[in-house]
Amino acid sequence: MAQTDVLLTKEPAPQSIPVCELPCKKHDVACNTGAYTSSGLATAGFRTAKYLVNEWFQNCYARYHQAFADRDHSERQRHESQQLAAKTEALAQRTQQDSTLKVGQRLEDMHCWKSELQREVDQLTSETDLLLAQKQRLERALDATAVPFSIAMDNLQCRERRQHPDLVRDYVEVELFKEAELIRNIQDLLKRTILQAVTQIRWNREQKETCEMDWSDKVEAYNIDDTCAHYHNQSTQVQFHPHSSKFEESASTPETWTKFTQDNLLRAERERLASANLRALIDCILRDTAEDLRLQCDAVNQAFSRRCEELEDARYKLQYHLNKTLREITDQEQQVGALKQAIKDKEAPLRVAQTRLYQRSHRPNVELCRDAAQFRLMSEVEELTTSLAALKDKLQDAEQALRNLEDTRMSLEKDIAVKSNSLFIDRQKCMNHRNRYPSVFQLAGYQ
Repeated sequence: MAQTDVLLTKEPAPQSIPVCELPCKKHDVACNTGAYTSSGLATAGFRTAKYLVNEWFQNCYARYHQAFADRDHSERQRHESQQLAAKTEALAQRTQQDSTLKVGQRLEDMHCWKSELQREVDQLTSETDLLLAQKQRLERALDATAVPFSIAMDNLQCRERRQHPDLVRDYVEVELFKEAELIRNIQDLLKRTILQAVTQIRWNREQKETCEMDWSDKVEAYNIDDTCAHYHNQSTQVQFHPHSSKFEESASTPETWTKFTQDNLLRAERERLASANLRALIDCILRDTAEDLRLQCDAVNQAFSRRCEELEDARYKLQYHLNKTLREITDQEQQVGALKQAIKDKEAPLRVAQTRLYQRSHRPNVELCRDAAQFRLMSEVEELTTSLAALKDKLQDAEQALRNLEDTRMSLEKDIAVKSNSLFIDRQKCMNHRNRYPSVFQLAGYQ
């Protein structure tokens, strides 16, 4: 249309006039001089300087050309604007789709790590609960050792009431001391293991809390990114945030973000494995300590049984010898009586012989003869005196033997009483008390 308008004009536009410039005036109004200057009253009130006709055409041509140029520039600008709008629209759509895709990939990554954290938290929780159960077993096992220790100490104290000569350091006492020492060592081991379990439980809970905080942060970030992923151009919740495109100084990189979660998972897994190993160790400790205690208990019981058998045998033999001694005392008492009777029986013949000798000593003069009768009476007295002396010596020996038998009887009766007391202590006091000894199930920490 612009070219058609130009062709309808009568005169072509001069080539020397610029496209968008107006023709200059040849004369200024202020000067009011020149060849075409009019003056006088006829020109009063009118311009003194006017454009020429050529200038008027030039001005029209300039306006036409300027309009053409402006339309052409506008068309180009409009075309470029349309292309730019379409290009920016496509770029915005691609960028938004790519951003949405990246946010979706980020959601998948967060969901993956969140699931790993949740799994590790659940495993840590289960492991901590199992370790707590093992700790309770340790505490029950420690409480269960109080009964064997009190039994062992009570047995030792009861055996201190044995009487001489049974107050000896026999193998029963040695086994009891071993049992008491074993129980003390087991109690120390259980206390140290309980402390180790408490420390491990605390570490498990710390790692669990760290993973839970990381999981919570990822859940919050996941919800935020999930909300962002659902935003679109027609969303009513979107608005301008001019300063939101700046990076935060404390923002992490994908590498540090991944490494942070990986480190948390590695530490949690390490503590979980350490907790599992500690549980296995606690199982071994409880099993071994329970078996050791029961084996030592059996050893002490066997020692008690053996000692009681020895005491029973010794008491039986002492009773046997006591019975023999009592019978011998009876026989010896009868023998003493017989000896006394024999001595008494010898006194009458001695009196007769001595009286005869005494009477014969009064024979007169030559009648006082050392005849056979005199010699026989003298020998009779001597024989009787010797017999009495022998009988009296034998009586003394018999009485001494009787006294020795009485002493032996008293010693045997006392020793039998001592053995009976030792048997009562070992069998009635100690062994009956040991029936309260806990079972292996209780010593292993089970109810």
